[in-house]
Amino acid sequence: MTTSCLATRWLGTLEVSAQGLGCMGMSEFYGPADETESVATVHRALELGVTLLDTADMYGRGANEELVGRAIVARRDRVVLATKFGIIRSNNPDERGVRGDPEYVRQACDASLRRLGVDHIDVYYQHRVDPEVPIEETVGAMAELVAAGKVRHLGLSEAGAGTIRRAHAVHPITAVQTEWSLWSRDIEDQVVPTCRELGIGIVPYSPLGRGFLTGRISSRSDIGGDDRRLRYPRFQDGNLDRNLAIVEALRKIAAELDVTAGQLALAWVQHRGSDVVPIPGTKRRKYVEENIHAATLELSDEQLDRITNAVPPVAGDRYEETSMRMIGL
Repeated sequence: MTTSCLATRWLGTLEVSAQGLGCMGMSEFYGPADETESVATVHRALELGVTLLDTADMYGRGANEELVGRAIVARRDRVVLATKFGIIRSNNPDERGVRGDPEYVRQACDASLRRLGVDHIDVYYQHRVDPEVPIEETVGAMAELVAAGKVRHLGLSEAGAGTIRRAHAVHPITAVQTEWSLWSRDIEDQVVPTCRELGIGIVPYSPLGRGFLTGRISSRSDIGGDDRRLRYPRFQDGNLDRNLAIVEALRKIAAELDVTAGQLALAWVQHRGSDVVPIPGTKRRKYVEENIHAATLELSDEQLDRITNAVPPVAGDRYEETSMRMIGL
């Protein structure tokens, strides 16, 4: 067994590995799933020093939590387990709702505990803010879960700076999960400064631009027909071609450092601060190994500036219109 000297970082008062593992793609959205390889991927990540595993009740309509639960049997004491609630799915993949009312918070937590097969969740996130329910009510219900011993730490996902402040005033927020990468930097103006002022850790998801920044996608034909990325504006014809310039810029610098474009892009996120713990998602062991190497890559301020300045503006929004309306509230 090969082990890693993967460093640790702090999300508020919670110590975790400097890089986590996003498990969403193991169940849906990014092409066919292979449970055997997915479980092996979780195990390999743990061997290499990853402690933070991230899932949500809506991934695979609960199947992802069940998979993660099976993967960590007999390994629970080595895992900081994070899951999320709040996104309501319908039979129409383009229609999603949000619930943050206290009754639903309690129901969702109990359901997640059953699927995960555990007696507590280490970080429980509100997946998206419910605009119809005051954040004070939602976080108040989440705080009751902490008092009951069902949850250890609270988090928010894709919340705006004002909401983060109001939530933190009710109960300490340990982490804010949001998209952050070389092609998604909108949180840097308000969300990041707010988190740092309040001592809240930042957990970037999709730090590799949903795989695009690895350079493994050069056209829409490289993405499977049932892959949700085909719906996103940045992967649409025209936008995708323009965004390839980002990958080319990364490749040039990565070649000089003898790393991949993806490793360079991930290392850039790792260097955003000691309170930043990215959770690149993968369902294959070889990519876990690649990603963890990026967590140990040292870049100078000059190199970081060069990477930042070399990347051209991104073409297209992060999500389709309906999903864009659910972020930053």
